[in-house]
Amino acid sequence: MTSALYSTIPEACRQAVKRSVDVALEEDIGEGDITTNWASSLDKQVSAKIIAKEDGVIAGLAIASIVFKLLDPKLLFLANFKDGQEIQAGDELAIIEGSARALLAGERTALNFMQRMSGIASQTAHLAKLIAHTNCKILDTRKTAPGLRALDKWSVALGGGTNHRFGLYDMVLIKENHISMAGGLNKAVESILQNSTPGIEIEVEVQNLDELGQALEYPLNRILLDNMSLTDLREACKRTAGKIPLEASGNVTASTIIDIAETGVDYISIGGLTHSVQALDLSLLIETTTN
Repeated sequence: MTSALYSTIPEACRQAVKRSVDVALEEDIGEGDITTNWASSLDKQVSAKIIAKEDGVIAGLAIASIVFKLLDPKLLFLANFKDGQEIQAGDELAIIEGSARALLAGERTALNFMQRMSGIASQTAHLAKLIAHTNCKILDTRKTAPGLRALDKWSVALGGGTNHRFGLYDMVLIKENHISMAGGLNKAVESILQNSTPGIEIEVEVQNLDELGQALEYPLNRILLDNMSLTDLREACKRTAGKIPLEASGNVTASTIIDIAETGVDYISIGGLTHSVQALDLSLLIETTTN
């Protein structure tokens, strides 16, 4: 990996970004872009710009730069915005100067990354603004596109959200199926506590206030209130009185998130941020020949 090329990527994401970009270019270009190779002058130098076609939060400019520079190391990529900034329809997000072959071959891959990432960041920012008057934070989930988890979660962070556990290995989350297989919430939690490693946070999912009462008997780091009514969410916050962070989950939408946040929960996790992405509309236009 060329360190300078990936220096703008958060260190925790760099290896995943490299894998994702390599796979994306390989699946699209394969043995070569035959349309461009047969129809264009390969050494022609051109200028292009990436344009926003709708309002939102931009994400993935750093990835797009990498895509194009892998195809043309001499290419110039000038971003007019930073990842995580708000943009408006018509904004020129970046200017690119390089070989026609690199721009045409990398266009779709670059836009695929940017549009998905920007869609996630934009939706996260929209929901975060709705509950900005509360102390509640938005969390993502593991409901990400296979192979794109690092990019999906980075996009959530760029939109103002907070990342939940990255995978099954970095935090314990005892869910309904674990509880069922263990023979009850108490048995599941006690088994985890007996085998846990110091430094690993433990969270348990509860379905009702009775299970909440059971969970509060143990030294947990967080409790997930799954698909509870607003009345029960308020009661859960009252019973815990800030002694342990509470996370609400289940069918969260723009029309329900304010009411949920105002119950007093600390977090709201939303799978739809990454499993039902509406891509932000962007385009790349080649404008001039530079030589």
